[in-house]
Amino acid sequence: MEDYYRHHYTAYHEKTFHIDPSSFLEPLVRHLKAGDTVLDVGCGSGRDLCWLKAHGFNVTGFERSTGLAILARKRAGCEIIEGDFEVFDFSKLNVDAILLSGALVHVTHDRFEAVFENIVSGLKGGGILLVSLKQGYGSSTNADGRQFYFWQDLDLQDIFKRHAFRRIDFHMDVSKVNETDIWLSYILKKGPRV
Repeated sequence: MEDYYRHHYTAYHEKTFHIDPSSFLEPLVRHLKAGDTVLDVGCGSGRDLCWLKAHGFNVTGFERSTGLAILARKRAGCEIIEGDFEVFDFSKLNVDAILLSGALVHVTHDRFEAVFENIVSGLKGGGILLVSLKQGYGSSTNADGRQFYFWQDLDLQDIFKRHAFRRIDFHMDVSKVNETDIWLSYILKKGPRV
């Protein structure tokens, strides 16, 4: 996966940057106020950062691919942290919202919960999280070599509950890139650990 985004960042940018993110970002921002801090993990080339910045939010991106990080800095004009979200210490952050728009689709089922826990450690109590993943069973590998992992709603709800998140919005959407993909999109609110 890392190799794809390292070597094909321009093609990935061209395929995704011009997609209007309003349909999945508007449900998020209804739960935020102007000036809130938003961390976009797996920010790609900055499409969602640009949209959020234009709507009055203080945004920071997080990206593993240096090529995409450079594009995101140029496009969004904001800080982009370069790193691997599996090992980066997010607990040092304290943001109002985290965006995980498709960022975890390449994380294996057995690693998902640990990665999720690491990332959300950077969210304030009462903070808002948007997470979107592909619906389905098992995994599949695209022609370009990227492996995607699929999820069922009930399995994700169990994980979110274990990490003290309450679902405040949910919708399913057909992908704007591949009409055979269905995205599960959750807006979650972080509460105290139970």
